[in-house]
Amino acid sequence: MSQGEAAGRGAAKPQDRGWAWMVLLAAVVLQGLTLGFPCCIGVFFTDLQHEFQASNSQTSWFPSIMVAVLHGGGPLCSILVKRFGCRFAVMLGGLLSGLGMVSSSFCRSISQLYLTAGLITGLGSCFSFQAGVTVLGYYFVRWRTLANAVASTGVSLGFTLWPLLSQYLLDEMGWRNTFLIFGGILLNCCVCGAIMRPIQLASGSLPQSVKPREEPGSRAEEAQLSSGASPHHPTLQQHTRRTKCFQVLQKYLAFDIFCQNKGYQIYTIGVTWMMMGFALPHVYLVPYAVHNGVEERKAALLISIIGFINIFIRPLTGLLSGHRVFTGRRIYLFSLASLLCGLSNFICIISAEFSVLILYCVILSIAMSGIGALTFQVLMDVVEMDRFSSALGLFTILESITLLIGPPLTGLLVDITSDFQYVFHTSSFFLISAALFMGLSFCALEKKNKLREASKAHLDNPSRYQYSEVSTEPKAESQSPPAVEYITSI
Repeated sequence: MSQGEAAGRGAAKPQDRGWAWMVLLAAVVLQGLTLGFPCCIGVFFTDLQHEFQASNSQTSWFPSIMVAVLHGGGPLCSILVKRFGCRFAVMLGGLLSGLGMVSSSFCRSISQLYLTAGLITGLGSCFSFQAGVTVLGYYFVRWRTLANAVASTGVSLGFTLWPLLSQYLLDEMGWRNTFLIFGGILLNCCVCGAIMRPIQLASGSLPQSVKPREEPGSRAEEAQLSSGASPHHPTLQQHTRRTKCFQVLQKYLAFDIFCQNKGYQIYTIGVTWMMMGFALPHVYLVPYAVHNGVEERKAALLISIIGFINIFIRPLTGLLSGHRVFTGRRIYLFSLASLLCGLSNFICIISAEFSVLILYCVILSIAMSGIGALTFQVLMDVVEMDRFSSALGLFTILESITLLIGPPLTGLLVDITSDFQYVFHTSSFFLISAALFMGLSFCALEKKNKLREASKAHLDNPSRYQYSEVSTEPKAESQSPPAVEYITSI
């Protein structure tokens, strides 16, 4: 039985207790193995360049593809979870990740790395991570917020440990043997998936909705059939295919929400633009430090510092932003974090000394914690929860496009100018402009909505008017999560 079916059948016995905490532990390890893994690629940047005689732009395509597929594979993972369940998706992802890295150790060209480490490992990490987050929603109801906050510490642990391990193995046995070992390590995702066993349902539980919801376009098909049209008629078959295609796009990619919901539109465009510069420091910080005379071990330590601070700041930021004081204002906190992230890049431009880079990593990690903790909370604020899963599909695909093209385009700029400082100039431009766009646009949208509601209330009944924010939280009587849910993190 798939997890989607389990969600529809009712509450399960082991929720919030017992085996649920083992599942949470597995989710922490899983996020460290998947989301935390791409942060270590910068350690191998220089060696891969020398091995394959590749430019900065060519080399940066490999981590860009990995991160883009990890984020953009959400709809595919969602279909897999709905059909086979979370445990199968996690274990399949572990096999793909391990296979991708083992194959990478035998690559003879940089383009082969695009397929093995980029596409195969990225897709495997996507399946494992997103299915692992989804299963938490089935095992936790009362403590769901806490469970997700604790699970996110796995990303920070990965950021801390992967670079240190990568540099040690690289010094001892070279990048090929290191990639081979990484393949074995990533196979532990299968162990985490084995722990995430399907929830056993209470006997006698019935589906929440017996009557199937009428799909868009079904009445049109019935009308054509009742008018005498044959179901095998070419025109009707073509119409049916178009209808089914539209239903799939409507379910997994919420284009209707994008066109109708101004808040979702602004936020999606802003985050997509921001991602052009967000990933650049992770890819180029280590090469930049080495290029300016910093020892390789110290350069790898910089990424670990970012991850170590994230361990403490990210959960704290997530819990604080959930306070009622910030209700309706989280978008401004997110914009502020993006602005701080962009401004922090100027520290690297001023100096490339190791002590200055440590200061940069501290400030950057604080800003990153705010972005990582608030990204999906803000999305829940601007989209109704019953459409959150489909809205997230379009959101992740668009941001994965800019995550894919950002580092290679910046690498091309570095190749032309031979100056790594342009990495941080470019990153600051996208982060600061996105922060200003989102903050000012939401401020203008809020004023416009208040004027519209005040005018409407005055016409209806001024004495009964009271402004209230629409709640996007799940209703108390429906404790189970959506049947299909795929979540990415930054």
